[in-house]
Amino acid sequence: MFPLDSATVGLMILVLVVGLILLWAFFYFVPVKLWLAARFAHAPVSILSLVGMRMKRIPQTEIVNPLITAIQAHIPINREDLEAHYLAGGNVNLVVSALIAADKARIPLTYQKATAIDLAGRNVLEAVEMSVHPRVIDVPMQVAGRDTIDAVAQDGIQLKVKARVTVKADIDKLIGGASEETIIARVGEGIVTTIGSAASHKAVLQDPDRISKTVLAKGLDAGTAFAILSIDIADIDVGENIGARLQIDQAEADKQIAQAKAEERRALAIAAEQEMRAKEQEMRAHVVQAEAGIPMAIAEAFRSGNLGVMDYYRLKNIQADTNMREGIVKGEQQPAGHASQPQR
Repeated sequence: MFPLDSATVGLMILVLVVGLILLWAFFYFVPVKLWLAARFAHAPVSILSLVGMRMKRIPQTEIVNPLITAIQAHIPINREDLEAHYLAGGNVNLVVSALIAADKARIPLTYQKATAIDLAGRNVLEAVEMSVHPRVIDVPMQVAGRDTIDAVAQDGIQLKVKARVTVKADIDKLIGGASEETIIARVGEGIVTTIGSAASHKAVLQDPDRISKTVLAKGLDAGTAFAILSIDIADIDVGENIGARLQIDQAEADKQIAQAKAEERRALAIAAEQEMRAKEQEMRAHVVQAEAGIPMAIAEAFRSGNLGVMDYYRLKNIQADTNMREGIVKGEQQPAGHASQPQR
């Protein structure tokens, strides 16, 4: 063996380090197992494509595995479209699964429509499954906090209804179509309208199917992402007599209004009485004031010579006779059984 100098050893170490770095970089950018799986599944993906996915921060398994699944299911699709849908924020696995399910069920669904539905926030796979297997929706939903749809017939009797709506997804209306909540709201409104237009609750109880026929004939699935197949009345019960209760409430309200008006009239009468009493007191005050001026007038008459002593005595006698007559009249008006008190 030839002796190795330090330069040769350094060069060999450098080559070894560079080789290890290149080998690590190769396995980092190129998942060999995934590449081989794609080759054997007849969905070839070039090494440069795998490196490009890594550089674009796309998980390689999120593209290659769905691509292998689509090719094996004979779905015409290419890698660039899957990458574009992933970068747009879509779910590649869900779209591919939906395309396969639609192809097996012979439902016309293109890749462009599937990706549009997915990007619109709809579950495209669930929509395809609902197209094959219709879903039954309870009206009202239990999560809404109500157990029944309550409506009142024209005779005032309340009916409590539970309904079941069978719907299937309409692929063409998924984008921009209303959700299940709209179907539930429309069916509930139709039930209330149908019962409210019935002359008697007995007619509804005798033929509950009239609710289903009337509601179904209104085309409640217009503008929604679903097609209504049937509306079935699951249960219908008699509730309260709303008409009688409303009449009772109205009578109670009328009574309270009448009482309020009577109280208002009573308050006005009391106020008028108090006002008359005040006027009476005012008039009495004027009389007292006038009587207080009589002695002064008599004194003035004495000073001016218009009134003599005999005239004054005659005036006093007249006043005494008047007081005596008033006393006699009061004594006669006093009730029997009550003795008059002696005068002092």
